[in-house]
Amino acid sequence: MRRTTLILLATLAFAATPAQAAFKICNKSALPARVALGRFDGTSWSSEGWWTVTPKECTAILTGPLQGRYYYLYATDGAAGTWEGKTRFCVSPDKRFTAKGRGQCAKRGLDQRGFFQVDTGNKPDWTQNLSN
Repeated sequence: MRRTTLILLATLAFAATPAQAAFKICNKSALPARVALGRFDGTSWSSEGWWTVTPKECTAILTGPLQGRYYYLYATDGAAGTWEGKTRFCVSPDKRFTAKGRGQCAKRGLDQRGFFQVDTGNKPDWTQNLSN
């Protein structure tokens, strides 16, 4: 009985813990998606990637309360699916990267891609869906 009570209390304590704030990407498509993130920290622009988000799963690409209202995403499934926009950021075509600034990508050995804007409304966490 005592052990059951302890397990029940531990379960309730865990269930009552608030969810961790994060910027999450949910991949609703049938293929894995590679995701890159762009942002402005109040002083400078940067981009980073790649996170792989498996089909029908969600991945937190930033953890903790979000610090800005606007974030920018570029994603591709390597086939016909690309989620893109008009705001240009530097990316590495193949490997994990962090790029400071948005200009002179080719001089730094990087490609340039158009990212779409995500307006989080200044919420502390956000989930963005990628779907066909």
